Amino acid sequence: MDDAGGADVPEGFLPRRAGGPFLEPIGPLWRRPEDGGARFGIRIETRHCNNQRVAHGGMLATFADIALGIGGAEQAGTAGHFITISLVTDYLAPAPLGAWLECRPVLLRRTSRLMFVEGRFEADGKPVLRASGVFNLPKPSA
Repeated sequence: MDDAGGADVPEGFLPRRAGGPFLEPIGPLWRRPEDGGARFGIRIETRHCNNQRVAHGGMLATFADIALGIGGAEQAGTAGHFITISLVTDYLAPAPLGAWLECRPVLLRRTSRLMFVEGRFEADGKPVLRASGVFNLPKPSA
């Protein structure tokens, strides 16, 4: 496996540009459409890791923020950008170098201005992170 970012991506996943210049150093992020939503994934590379050769917690939180936000907005049928109000992460186990990290976000509730989203993140099929977020949606056009 190399650090090219596209090596060994599971079938059906396509690159998903998101988040502007801040996220360019961790991407590409990958997306696979499914009934009722999509899965988001990323291959854990050296640049994502801490000194123990596992994904850094900040990188996992960043990936969770983007996957939950984009996935929730898609399920809510919302166009435009969202703003993170709250992101809660529970680190369950390390995500090792080379692992495929994947999540299928679940929209729990949507109001006119907010969405509540959760996700379970797995590295090569093993749970490593549980996250939930509250996101502010764009104001409806008048």
